[in-house]
Amino acid sequence: MKDFSDEQHCRDFLVQQRWGGCPECPYCGSDKWYRIENGKRFKCGNKECYKKYSVTVGTVFHASNIPLTTWFPAMYLITSHKKGISSVQLAKDLGVTQKTAWFINHRIRESLKDKGSSLLGGTVEVDETYVGGKLKNKHNKYRKENITKSNDNKTTVMGFVSREQGLKVKVLDSRTEIMQSVRDSVDTQAKLITDEAGAYYHAIKEYPNHEVVKHSQNEFVRGDIHTNTVEGFFSHLKRQIYGIHHFVTAKHLQRYADESAYRYNLKDMKDGERFVFSLSHIEGRLPYKILVHGKSNKESQ
Repeated sequence: MKDFSDEQHCRDFLVQQRWGGCPECPYCGSDKWYRIENGKRFKCGNKECYKKYSVTVGTVFHASNIPLTTWFPAMYLITSHKKGISSVQLAKDLGVTQKTAWFINHRIRESLKDKGSSLLGGTVEVDETYVGGKLKNKHNKYRKENITKSNDNKTTVMGFVSREQGLKVKVLDSRTEIMQSVRDSVDTQAKLITDEAGAYYHAIKEYPNHEVVKHSQNEFVRGDIHTNTVEGFFSHLKRQIYGIHHFVTAKHLQRYADESAYRYNLKDMKDGERFVFSLSHIEGRLPYKILVHGKSNKESQ
């Protein structure tokens, strides 16, 4: 907070991290620019564009009334806490309302999600876990509404850990999507390691290098064949959810999982390095209407 207590200093630092010190027009991509409004904004030098823009255009900070002197500490706190930070605690640390802190939290989580589309290779551990409360602990109204749902109304979360490349996490609508999520995330030439759950039955034919850990026979490690790494990540995810947030809805669970996976993949970085790295991956903005209702302003009218 002391290092970034000045708004212009924050903007200059963001220009350096996002564009390497040379602004690029987010509308046409031109690297010709003029500094205007005492350095707060820029004007495109392309005669076919000439649009005005700032360093926050197209980022999680875009069109926000919250100053960067608040956004930067929020980014540092969220990415450095091992199990995340609640919106209540973040609000106290930043001096904002809980509702504002909750929105900041989700906007930053959206920027931390895995943007890569490549399949995982090498040795890949795959497993699933279930997040959510038990129906017997819920109000009678909700028990009746969800009585037909399987697995005690829990949400399925898939984890994929490549020992060479890192981790991916995916929240599923149902268990029937487990095998398809494996196909979408793991290369068929990879050494695939799973447990003996029936959901992975088709992996035997589709993945020639498929190894199975037989938990039903008290087998958990066979040489280098195990799923302990991905199960270790699940323990971090659940400690974040149950210990910090206490309750999350299935609608937002993917963002919480992405946040946990992001910190897991960058766990060897120091907190300051992770903060700087995060500022270079802030493209994309999550509007409040989409966050709450899953639709844009026009769609909600």
